Amino acid sequence: MNKQFDVVVVGGGPGGYVAAIRAAQLGLKTACIERESYADPKGEVRLGGTCLNVGCIPSKALLQSSELYDQANHAFVMHGIGVENVHVDVTTMVRRKDNIVNQLTAGIKSLFKKNKITLLSGHGRFVGHENDYWQVEVTSPAASEIVAAKNVIIATGSRPRHLEGVPVDNRIVCDNVGALSFDSVPQRLGVIGAGVIGLELGSVWKRLGADVTILEVLPDFLAVADPAVAKEAWKVFTQKQGLKIHLDVRIDKISASDKGVKVEYQIGDTSQTLECDRLIVSVGRVANTDGLGAEAVGLPIDDRGRVVVDEHCQTSLPGIWAVGDVVRGAMLAHKGMEEGVMVAELIAGQAGHVNYDAIPLVMYTHPEIAWVGKTEAELKKLGIEYRVGQMPFLANGRALGQGDTTGFVKMLADARTDRVLGVHIIGNNASELIAEAVVAMEFSASSEDIARICHAHPTLSEAMHEAALAVDKRSLHF
Repeated sequence: MNKQFDVVVVGGGPGGYVAAIRAAQLGLKTACIERESYADPKGEVRLGGTCLNVGCIPSKALLQSSELYDQANHAFVMHGIGVENVHVDVTTMVRRKDNIVNQLTAGIKSLFKKNKITLLSGHGRFVGHENDYWQVEVTSPAASEIVAAKNVIIATGSRPRHLEGVPVDNRIVCDNVGALSFDSVPQRLGVIGAGVIGLELGSVWKRLGADVTILEVLPDFLAVADPAVAKEAWKVFTQKQGLKIHLDVRIDKISASDKGVKVEYQIGDTSQTLECDRLIVSVGRVANTDGLGAEAVGLPIDDRGRVVVDEHCQTSLPGIWAVGDVVRGAMLAHKGMEEGVMVAELIAGQAGHVNYDAIPLVMYTHPEIAWVGKTEAELKKLGIEYRVGQMPFLANGRALGQGDTTGFVKMLADARTDRVLGVHIIGNNASELIAEAVVAMEFSASSEDIARICHAHPTLSEAMHEAALAVDKRSLHF
């Protein structure tokens, strides 16, 4: 008889491993299928998915290293600290990044043991449905078996989108995987795509000394962000940090060799050429539904390769769910985690919930960019009347003490009810500051509610307080 489970999760990334842990906590017999080893030295599968192994976590580790190097060269002097012969050891930097990843992946395996979750190593795909159980085949180089599950949670994540006719070898032409493992700082680095990944990785290597040029096909910079934030970010990235960003680009041809890459492109009627030592391609991601066996069970897949689900991440097939990058919405690890928890709780008969209007988005550039809720452009398009409060970090004591006053906090509130509709931050620690806005929006707070909360002094969070006060035109320090 096949092994039987209450829940089988296909994919061990953020959405998948969290769903498995929560399901097990709720008393459900749970298994998780994972096939990727991510170059594990022992050849064992690694949990954590793209985010932990070759995405969010390693990129933030490198961002921190590059920021410290940049501060040593340019910011220490204002504090009266003199340093000489500052240099970069990329090998040590990458080893530190790898050690962090190893620690966290090992931690997830320990959590699986603690919660008695069965880890099935291999590729999972649907093969049928018998006696109220979905049949899932797990195939590895060593063996193949079929397991049965009352509920299956698809959490197969996404992979980098590659340009047609441009092979990625992750040595000269790289996606996010190769860009996190350079063995040295390239003298000239090209990046295709000025989205989150392109800007973050471009920032890492720019701080470490690379001459970075970013080519973006869209005519507007950071069109998904609030216009005021995008304008400030453009000024900082291009004028202060020296990133070369070209918009409204049409790529004609990319030629790669062991000596480097040549990118031929057009801006308007002008033909231009970018020659670089390495090229990062960051033009979005594609849902991993290939080889899932969707056709074997009649599972609907949309025209973008995503599993079709309702607002509770349930498919049209009873007992089959999907979460994370493989479904509609932003491809964010924390969104996938929340969806994983929701689905596990719904399977267990509880009232799972995700508020998609209160999912924060963060860019770990310097300065950081974070927002939650609607932008001004979105509110205007919807015809919603609103009020604006904005506080620059230039007037914040803690920001001055830290030596970086770039950016601001901007709050948008309903003109009639005062309910907070969106908060947008560009500045140091924006990724941490946005949490207060998420809590406020989750519980339908007004700007007045935030304005009446005592914020510690001196802190960067006071800028949130002042922005809330500014909605009512009564800011105290600006």
